[in-house]
Amino acid sequence: MLFLAVFCGFLAEYQLEHKIEKDREKQYIRSMIADLDENDRILIDFKKRHEDRIQMMDSMIYVMNDPSTIKGNEGSVYYWGRISPRSQTIPLNSRTIDQLKNSGNFRLIHKIETSNQIMDYYEELPLLRQLEGLYQNEFEQYKLNASKIFDPGVFISMEQPDGSVVRTTSNPSLQTYDPSAIKQFIVFAVYMNGSGKGIISQIVKLKDKGDSLRNFLKKEYHIK
Repeated sequence: MLFLAVFCGFLAEYQLEHKIEKDREKQYIRSMIADLDENDRILIDFKKRHEDRIQMMDSMIYVMNDPSTIKGNEGSVYYWGRISPRSQTIPLNSRTIDQLKNSGNFRLIHKIETSNQIMDYYEELPLLRQLEGLYQNEFEQYKLNASKIFDPGVFISMEQPDGSVVRTTSNPSLQTYDPSAIKQFIVFAVYMNGSGKGIISQIVKLKDKGDSLRNFLKKEYHIK
């Protein structure tokens, strides 16, 4: 009888521990779904930002690539030259996956298919960071060449107290109209647009995988 009582106590304790772990697993999954919801909103926003930026830079490249179209369009060129390269690291949320890894609680994800789906999504983030790093490297070269083309005083006059930039109402002269200097500048604008399009492609891929993962988790864990 004593053995049976001890054994039943062991089973009860095991069941309780199992339930606690299942509850913690579901809490983590709910938190991850919230992360995915936030990332979805961020990715939609940054996709639009990059598309707008690329469109402006395309216009700048088109105008500056033909010396005959630069004169009379300097105001637009100054605006595009200042605004179109602006970018920032996409602030994606990885709080839950980081907690799972750092605390050793990834073991709570019992099904291999679930862990594979989760890792398949988060393994896409490093590629996005690589593309952003490439873009920033090209941006450094862009700025060096832009300093030879644009008058810094004009850029300063376009700045607003809140940090925004407005288009100048005139067509101030460039520092130089030398075709060679302008071509060299445009090369890095083209490079940046290529990297920007790569970032957009990765944004779309991440968003699709995020949608798929979120739907899978909701179905697997019966979360509405």
